[in-house]
Amino acid sequence: MNKIRHLWSNLRSSFWFMPSIIVVGSIAFAVVMIEADTRVSNRWLSHWPRLFGAGAEGARGMMSTIAGSMMTVVGVTFSMVLMVLAMASSQYTSRILRNFIRSRITQVVLGIFAGIFTYCLIVLRTIRSGDEGTFVPNLAVTFGFILALGGVGALIFFIHHIAASIQASSIIASVAGETITAIDRLFPVNLGEGPSDDDQDDARPLSPPSGLKWRAVMADESGYIQSVDSAALIRLARDRNTIVWMDHGIGEFVVQNTTLASLALDEPPDQATIHELQATFTISRHRMVDQDAAFGIRQIVDIALKALSPGINDTTTAIMCVDYLTTILARIAPRQIPSSRRYEEGALRAITKGPTFESLLAESFDQIRRNAKRNVAIMSRMLSAFHILASLTSSPRRRRVLGEQVQRIAELAETSIESPHDRARIDARLARVREALESGPNLSSDGPGD
Repeated sequence: MNKIRHLWSNLRSSFWFMPSIIVVGSIAFAVVMIEADTRVSNRWLSHWPRLFGAGAEGARGMMSTIAGSMMTVVGVTFSMVLMVLAMASSQYTSRILRNFIRSRITQVVLGIFAGIFTYCLIVLRTIRSGDEGTFVPNLAVTFGFILALGGVGALIFFIHHIAASIQASSIIASVAGETITAIDRLFPVNLGEGPSDDDQDDARPLSPPSGLKWRAVMADESGYIQSVDSAALIRLARDRNTIVWMDHGIGEFVVQNTTLASLALDEPPDQATIHELQATFTISRHRMVDQDAAFGIRQIVDIALKALSPGINDTTTAIMCVDYLTTILARIAPRQIPSSRRYEEGALRAITKGPTFESLLAESFDQIRRNAKRNVAIMSRMLSAFHILASLTSSPRRRRVLGEQVQRIAELAETSIESPHDRARIDARLARVREALESGPNLSSDGPGD
């Protein structure tokens, strides 16, 4: 099942899959319209001569013109897409290119143009005159004209879509929306009570627990772990009466012939067990957000770092990134993150490696903070983010790591801000955030403004 989801995700991300489906549909539609022409009485069509009255040469010329124009438009569309990809890669980060490629609008518009071209070719080859015997599929030709008008509308819409999609706000909001969707799937609201890694300082030991014989299973290829089939992992542990230790979490890079996971077994695992365990991991050349919320955060952080670089110095975009990172973490703050220890009927089956609130918080703000020296606006916005997050969680551990982040901002402000006015502004904000951390959560609070 995990492999099927991976295959479907790759198909959805490709430029050819959706256009190919539309082209096949246009071929079927052209055949249906031509067949309808052979069954509809010419006497019925003759009632609308201005609509269905084209001759063989006129119909052939119009279909040829539409087909040629659509291929030209396809070339222009590809050029626009490549231009946007190059611009987004240089101005923001190359990690967001996959989001543009996965855009359903881009795929559908390309499919529409290619489909109209294919439709015209199918209709064109059925038009006959002279010694061949005259046959003009007037109904199909008329629909070809209607499709051409629709193609013009699709081109205008696509130009508007491209202009809107390259704006920083649209890109960041799109990545944030995809990340929030992943969070809702990975950490649902109704997770219920139970052990949570966020409430334990030693949630997951750095090495497999002692007292058991751990047998390493090597990775069969190098790449990033995109996803793990948890149900299959638990099923394997139950069938082999063992415990699975995940050496690498989702989003981490694993090198071929190095340890992927370990099994608690007295004897080395057989090849069937090794292949079954390897099959539960999906490894690819790139990361995906579906089971890796940290990758969505990573993309937004990269945009913020590029905006804060001396060559660009775009504080507004960096602030926007901090705002959306706050939105993502606010989704996680009141929720329980499942424990790394997975049980089935009271028996420990797997010790997984996954994200915690602390790791996601550090992923979101550590690098931005290091690049925000002397930038009062960014520091102030980050303190506002911590204030909001403090109001949404009652977990002592989460509030403690928020306090540590606040302290790091205070240290940065002390060493980098020289203006007394700016220091006073930051100190006032620090006092409010610390007070919020000490007073407890206020779930009805909207957080402080600037």
